[in-house]
Amino acid sequence: MGKGTRLARRTAVVSDGKPENRRQEDIVRRFLLDLASINVHLDEIRQFWAKSLGVSGPQWMIMMALSELDRGQGVSGKDVSKLLHIDPSFITTQTKLLERAGLIRRLESSEDARVILLSLSDKALRQIGSLTSKQELLNKFIFAEMDGRALADMVEKIASLKEKLQRATSKIAAEF
Repeated sequence: MGKGTRLARRTAVVSDGKPENRRQEDIVRRFLLDLASINVHLDEIRQFWAKSLGVSGPQWMIMMALSELDRGQGVSGKDVSKLLHIDPSFITTQTKLLERAGLIRRLESSEDARVILLSLSDKALRQIGSLTSKQELLNKFIFAEMDGRALADMVEKIASLKEKLQRATSKIAAEF
């Protein structure tokens, strides 16, 4: 029996038929569908923000990753790639386009000439800054029912879920 067959057999048996286990599986399935739906809505919101700056959705995400990661020294494309789970060559291609648009600075690392450090340009920071009030209003609307503690708890649980999903992906990949 091949690895794929074993995986199919394991995933085909969703529960042991007990009502409480079926209920648990139904909840998990619903949760995963809701996550997929949330991702679609987040992508639509990213597209609106990107369009307002005249960039693509993936370029917007690269800019947001730089905003998150850069502490004044620049960020390697490898670090951006890792955060976004995107192939490094795609990051290179897109950041060159963003550099031509004046939105990103690309500088050679003083420690390793093979590494290019990326940072947002002043133009990009101004443009992103012009969206801040709209983003804050949207965040208040989305998270109005959560206080700081509830939001922090949710972020912690989602981070844990993300790590488990990363491990699960590796496990599944090893099966094929």
